[in-house]
Amino acid sequence: MRNSNRGAVDPFIVMDVMEAARAAEDAGRRIIHMEVGQPGTPAPAAARAALAAAMESDPLGYTVALGLPALRRRIARLYGEWYNVDLDPGRVVVTPGSSGGFILAFTALLDAGDRVALGAPGYPSYRQILKALDLVPVEVQTAAENRLQPVPADLEGLDYQGLMVASPANPTGTMLDRGALGALIGACQDRGVAFLSDEIYHGIEYERRAVSALEISDDVCVINSFSKYFSMTGWRVGWLVVPPAQVRQFERLAQNMFICAPHAAQVAALAAMEAGDELQANMAVYAENRRLMLEGLPRAGFDRIAPPDGAFYVYADVSHITRDSRALAAEILETAGVAVTPGLDFDPVRGGGTLRFSYARSTADIVEGLERLAAFMAARG
Repeated sequence: MRNSNRGAVDPFIVMDVMEAARAAEDAGRRIIHMEVGQPGTPAPAAARAALAAAMESDPLGYTVALGLPALRRRIARLYGEWYNVDLDPGRVVVTPGSSGGFILAFTALLDAGDRVALGAPGYPSYRQILKALDLVPVEVQTAAENRLQPVPADLEGLDYQGLMVASPANPTGTMLDRGALGALIGACQDRGVAFLSDEIYHGIEYERRAVSALEISDDVCVINSFSKYFSMTGWRVGWLVVPPAQVRQFERLAQNMFICAPHAAQVAALAAMEAGDELQANMAVYAENRRLMLEGLPRAGFDRIAPPDGAFYVYADVSHITRDSRALAAEILETAGVAVTPGLDFDPVRGGGTLRFSYARSTADIVEGLERLAAFMAARG
């Protein structure tokens, strides 16, 4: 049977790294996971308890396409608590993970052939989903002096109908302040360009809080998820906030593409939003892990890094060590038993000289991983 051209997307390299790490573990080795961007903690206890109770009393069938009304109301309330934004719950669309949100947003707001600007380095699935939807990713090489975030000057002279930004970003963990985010939103609105803000790492911040695009404008599309701050990666539940005029467009697409996000995951997500103490305890672990990484990576020899403002990644320039980050990552896994992600996933142009280190796992794992990386680099000379 023939393949479609839309399906000819690149692999997600971190998933290949995960598979290599799994194979090493099956062979009896202990691997320290610094490759994958998921918390090492389970969903909050309240979320698991709520689902257990619901399974005894509720058939957990389809929900309405936009999501459980109680969950949509609670998400809207979150914007008041975190950002002092009075959000109409009618603008909230619950999605099957942020990935389902990307598909809905790209389909609802853009036509086949439209061009979408992305900062590089950036989350690789943006460009692959765009390609699969017959959209054109236009990657902009961001500058170190802008902490690898796009600025309006990067977009001058560019033909684009949409812009996707992420703050905190994957793989860098850097954030856009209010002025920088507002400048990008303004540049898009001046041209009638769709502005999409990936905010799935909000809540995981260290020295200053992340700014939501909704603090600046209602004419934006925000993507978020329960995967990161709420520690629910495998539950596959996220949300969008869309302009009022676009809600029905998103609803029609959601009805036909997904029917609804998983009912069970929505029940758990609603309870997770009340688990503040447990979630803040997770944040204390990330903060300590970040401190260890910012001390330990330079000591190991990975000293060209920008301290992350949020998320749980450190993006390191290793171009003085290699131009083949995939080979270096494979060598680190084989020799040191530490799984890390080659930068080629995030930046096809410059990623041969970068690595991403995740510190989402336990502090004990981070300590051991840093010790192994230091020994690896010392032996490598």
